[in-house]
Formats: sequence, C-alpha cells, structure tokens
Amino acid sequence: MNGADILVKMLIGYGVDTVFGVPGDTNVPLYESLQMHEEDITHVMARDERSAGFMADAYGRFTNRPGIVECPSGAGAMYSLPPIAESNASSVPVILLTIDIPLPGEGRGVLTELDCAKLFEPITKMSVQIKSAEKLPEIIRRAFRVACSGKPGAVHLQIPEDMLLADVDPAKISMHVETECKTFPAFPTRPAPGLVENLIDILASAEKPLIVSGGGVIRSCAGDDILAVAERMNIPVCTTMTGQGTMPDDHELSIGVIGDNGFHPHANRSMEESDFVLFVGSRMGSVVTSGWTFPKITLNKRVAQIDINPDIMANNYENVISITGDASLVLKDLLAAIPTDFDSAKYQPWVTHLNTMRSNFWENAQVLLQNDAVPLRPERAVRCFNEALEGSGKPALIYSDAGTPTPHMTRFLKINDPATRFAIPRAFGGLGSALPATVGAWRADPTKRPIGLFGDGSFGMCVGELETLVRLQVPAILILFNNGHFGWIKGLHRLKGHNQCFGVDFTPPRGQAIAEAFDLKAWTAKTADQLDTALNEAFAYKKGPCFIDVHVESIADRVPPVYSWLNKKGEDPLQLNAKDVSFL
Repeated sequence: MNGADILVKMLIGYGVDTVFGVPGDTNVPLYESLQMHEEDITHVMARDERSAGFMADAYGRFTNRPGIVECPSGAGAMYSLPPIAESNASSVPVILLTIDIPLPGEGRGVLTELDCAKLFEPITKMSVQIKSAEKLPEIIRRAFRVACSGKPGAVHLQIPEDMLLADVDPAKISMHVETECKTFPAFPTRPAPGLVENLIDILASAEKPLIVSGGGVIRSCAGDDILAVAERMNIPVCTTMTGQGTMPDDHELSIGVIGDNGFHPHANRSMEESDFVLFVGSRMGSVVTSGWTFPKITLNKRVAQIDINPDIMANNYENVISITGDASLVLKDLLAAIPTDFDSAKYQPWVTHLNTMRSNFWENAQVLLQNDAVPLRPERAVRCFNEALEGSGKPALIYSDAGTPTPHMTRFLKINDPATRFAIPRAFGGLGSALPATVGAWRADPTKRPIGLFGDGSFGMCVGELETLVRLQVPAILILFNNGHFGWIKGLHRLKGHNQCFGVDFTPPRGQAIAEAFDLKAWTAKTADQLDTALNEAFAYKKGPCFIDVHVESIADRVPPVYSWLNKKGEDPLQLNAKDVSFL
C-alpha cells in the first residue's frame, strides 16, 4: 500500500463519507486514491480553499461527525486559515489535511514551501507534520481523537506529498480505528459525585432561577435534555445566539435570546431579574454579557456553569458551583437526581411574569413585522421567511453570515420544528461562509433543505461557489440581503458620529442576473409581496439551487437590535415597545 491509500482507507474506516477540497500540484496522489474509492467516499471540489473549509465547518455543525477538508500547499493552506480558525474557536470538529511539498525539498527554496504545522498551531487543537508514512494510521487516529474528544475543535495534519507516494508494508502497521472517536463527543465525561445534587439544592433555594443554553448544548445534542430538566423543574430557559433552537420557540419556558446582538429585551431582563442563573455550554463571553456590562447587577455569586471545558470555569464571574462534563450527560444526571417531591409550582409566578413580558414584546413587534415600507425592512423580510419556513412543513438547515441578517434573524426568527437547525459563525464574525456552507449542510443531511442567508458584502467574497451548487445540484435556497455596502461597519461609523462614511459603500450587485448567469433559478424581491411569492416558489422548487435577491433597508439607516448600540444612542435596550431609532 502507499500512503495515499492508507489515508483514504483510514478515513473510510472512520465513517467519513465526504471530503471537501481544491485540487493542486501536491495533492494529486490523494485524488488518485479518492477516485479509486468513489463508492465509499465523495470528494466535493470547491472553487477555493476558504469555501471548502466553510463547507466542512457546516458539515461538522450539522452532524455528530468531524468535517474533513483538504488543500494543496502554499496559498491553498493560507486560504484555509479563516474557516479552520472559526471552527476551532466555535468548538466544531474539523480535520484539515494540507498536502505539502516533499520532505527533501524543505529549506531549499521549493515553490510553495511553508511551515504549515507552525502556521496552524495557534488556531487548532493539534497541528503536526507527518514525517513517516508508517505513522499515518497512528496520527490519523490521534487526529480524530483530538478533534472529537473534550472540547471539540479543529485539527491540522501537514502531509508531505512523498508520504502519500511512499510504499508501506501492511504487516508493519495497524489500521484499526477507534469506534468511540468516529463521532463527537468522544469519551464524554460525567460530573463528579454529589455536584448535581448540590446544584439541585441551590436551584431549590432560588426564587427566580434561570437556565441559559449555549452553543455547547447544540454540540452535545442536549436540547432534549435541557427541555426535560426545564419542564420537570419548571425553570425558564434563555439561549445565547449560538444556542438558538435549543427549545421550540413557542414553548412556555423558552423565553428568548440573551446578549448583545439580536437579543430579546425580555430575555435580557430575565437575566437581570433572576437570582440564580445556570449557564450550560456557554463561556459567558462578550456577546452574551454585552462586553461584561450586563446584567447591571453583577452575576458574581449567583451563577453556576456546566461545561465540558474546565479552562473556562469562573473565568469571567465568580461561580457558586462549577460542573465539568458533557452537557447531555450532566443534564441526564441532573434530571435523574431531582427529588420526586421537588416543588416546581413555586416558580410559576416567575414563569408567568416572563411570559407576560415576552407576549408584550411580540405584540409590540407587530408594528415592525407588518411594516410594508420600501425599501423592505429587515424585520418584514424575516416575517416573510418565518411564514414560508413554517408553510413548507419541512425541516431546514439554516446557516447565516455575520452582518445584515444576524441581528434581525436572531431576534425575529422562530424555530418550532426540533429538526430545524440554525447556525451563525460567531467566533470571528468573518464574511463569506453562508453560501458555501449550504453545500456542507446538504452533505450533512440531504433530507433537509439547506438555506444560506448573507449580505452583499459576504456575497462578493464567495460568488464563485454558485457554480459548485449548480454542478452538484444542491437544493439550496440562497437569500441575499442587498443594500450596496458593508452595513454593519457603516452602522458603526454612524454610531461614532461619522455620518460621512468612508470606505464602506460599493455598487449593489445585480443578484438575480448573477445567479441566472450561473444557471440558478432566481428572483428579485423589493416588496413584501414579491418576497412572499419568491419564497413560496423557492420552497416548492426541487430542481437544484435557487436564489432570492432581496433589496432591503440598510442596518446603517436604523439602529438594529444590538444592546450596546442602543445604549450608546441613549435608548433603553430593555424597553418592550417597538421603536425606530435613527443613526442620524
């Protein structure tokens, strides 16, 4: 066997069905082996390495298996940096294979020579160069073990081309796989004895307890566990932006999204008013706490944390109790330990109070959600999307870019189908991910409709992947929020008093024309009625990808639902009444 065959057979052994990547000079041996195993593993060719990485990221987010991405040496490796950094910081298991120049060329000025192992070291859980073909199985096992165990994340393997060409005696290697590491979380840990009982005692003594569900709950597939604990104890639940979708949005105990970007005012109020907050799978970072300025009453000594990563425990606040372990296992232990006589009824006034605020918010929000002004308001666009999504009667995998879609989708999107998932890459807030992510989402689960939401700034960074979607006939629905500038950045300029904004405007793309040039079915929507029609036709379309160019008002014209921005404008972010706030 040669090294390339060992690599591919090990991937197949670990249940890998898809490899995303881009061809280059150095990875030809890998492609030769992949071609021989097309029945077992599919190679998805992207149009650039960054897009391939975002495809793998989406695959990892929407499955319980790591996404696999490969690229050639030099520029290919450098283009892979943004998605790998995002995956690692977002706790998404991804394995990157950079196929590099042959080892004898090191230090001799060979074209594309780059110390990739060192390059990726700061942004991965493990980054190593393979220097012996016989060690390929061992290092691949380690890659899956590291990516899927503990806090999931990204792993990088730098594989010199000659390692793939080298002949290896099968008798000298073991190609076994670790079944536990095919999926994540691998080797999940339970809490130390007595901790969940202590937590129950603390919850029982609280008058207004609150659970905050973060992205770690999604990674652990622990949504059902959160729901079971919440219902058994009658404790309301808020989510972080990355935990959105943990519980059905119409559930009495599902209060809303906390934090800075796209928050629900009643949800933020609940965290302010609560006397004890249990964070599950959240590092309590700057977005969740509005830069550690909210809640105004300090969280110190009224917080507990459940997280798989001990490094983040009590990092930002003084915890009453810290429980390290896999979210699903800890919550199952917690549920089992709740006494049969636990008095859950005593929290009903608290639950009723929060639901009264929630009801008031949504009643007041109808002013924005029903506004038919032109240019189309983002809130109205989200309402159209909600109605079309619910009307389709089928689950979807929704991936949104940072920027224009984020604050309004986070605040107004309603997810009531537990099979529907919503993801936003929030570690670094980079653009250009949502469009290619629909390919990864489709490969993750072809029974669900992949949907990509992005602004025109993002669209300009990844437009070439429209060809990939057409070539593969990915049944994606792509929704472009088109307003002709980097809206988030323009809003920041205006927030700082720079009304004559600099370096943020560009020519609005002719989205429908561009999509049709790539042979996508496409629509342009400038009014709510046009968007309703386009969305209904898009959800009914079954012949491949489709594209809706939505002309929307800029988030630089009215202050979006961002807590810190509203604060800076002298507004009360926690008011339940819908109100337009101008930057000017």
